[in-house]
Amino acid sequence: MTFRQKIMQAVYPLILSLTKLMGKNTKVLTNNKPVAPPSSFYHLSIQQNNGQSLSMEQFKGKKVMLVNTASDCGYTPQYKELQKLYEAYNDKLVIIGFPANDFKAQEKGSDEQIAQFCEVNFGVTFPLAKKSVVIRDTAQNPVFSWLTHKVLNGWNEQEPSWNFSKYLVNEEGILTHYFDPSVSPTSDIIIKAVDE
Repeated sequence: MTFRQKIMQAVYPLILSLTKLMGKNTKVLTNNKPVAPPSSFYHLSIQQNNGQSLSMEQFKGKKVMLVNTASDCGYTPQYKELQKLYEAYNDKLVIIGFPANDFKAQEKGSDEQIAQFCEVNFGVTFPLAKKSVVIRDTAQNPVFSWLTHKVLNGWNEQEPSWNFSKYLVNEEGILTHYFDPSVSPTSDIIIKAVDE
């Protein structure tokens, strides 16, 4: 971990407090009319950072949380919270991290460096996708294209507002929630959504 990363980890609680106080990066969106999406979530797959393909179809019957991540962000300590959530609910929840360099170049490492950073510093064992684009762009990762276009997911147009935006898909492949970066993975609102 670099000196900058250590500083960011130390000030993370302050970042959460300040953003909540200012009402920044705290948005929560909920799908109040959960119906099957026009395009199936289970037709999607990702390329993992180890080169292996991972089909979303294998997660039928489980909730899936998809999070855009970065190693050099004030929210990077959320890796530890995501791992804690993953361990507590691994019988019914899958978490997939999507390292991306879309916000102020906060993910500069290679896939191998990112994987090592996550494992060594935060004990991450949940799957990580290959580094990709998560914001709307011609190169946008197909999973994030599905998450951010209502013609595909049925209701949501919200793209990630910053690193560590979180999307929750239920056991039937329906996108049910979007959580902004300042909503901690171990917050009551996320635990409640996972428990529903």
